[in-house]
Amino acid sequence: MLHVLDHPLAAHVITHLRDKTTKPATFRTLSYQISLLLAIEATRNLPTEPKAIETPLEPMTGRVLTHQPLVVVPILRAGLGMVQPFVDIFPDVSVGYIGLERDHTTAIARSYYCKLPVVSGRRIVLVDPMLATGGSAVKAIDVVRDAGGADITLVSIVSSPEGVAEVESHYPKLPIFTAALDRGLNAKKYIMPGLGDFGDRLYGT
Repeated sequence: MLHVLDHPLAAHVITHLRDKTTKPATFRTLSYQISLLLAIEATRNLPTEPKAIETPLEPMTGRVLTHQPLVVVPILRAGLGMVQPFVDIFPDVSVGYIGLERDHTTAIARSYYCKLPVVSGRRIVLVDPMLATGGSAVKAIDVVRDAGGADITLVSIVSSPEGVAEVESHYPKLPIFTAALDRGLNAKKYIMPGLGDFGDRLYGT
């Protein structure tokens, strides 16, 4: 289930992320901004419950988040650039890590690290800025499901139709939130027009 972020600020930020002249420090700030917008959009259906409070003027009943901890799992290393907004805005959040490295010749993802908190019975948000072939995303979803996670959402900044189709072929009901759905992949399996290697641009490598 694909959801493409439709907001003028998102379009503005994505344009500057794509610009090859954007410096790493600015790129990191923009990554935070777009990840924040995506975090809000991807969690709009979090459950809430009533809470009686008193304002300075009168009693009222508001709504607060229920006690269902959120687990954010970045796919290393580029996914680290999307974690901070979730940590900043949600009161009860845990962070796990999945290390997947794409072979630049075969484009197949290889797992080299995994550290997860308890995921059973929790809302899990997988974050990876570039959904290209979809191989890394599917492997990460498999890992989380094998650990007991069921309520999983995938959040990316830029996606390709091929990557979306790959995830949907394995998990047709899994929500996918992205800020941009691009034209497709080139021969080297990079998203076009894309924004280059997200991790390299984020860390200036």
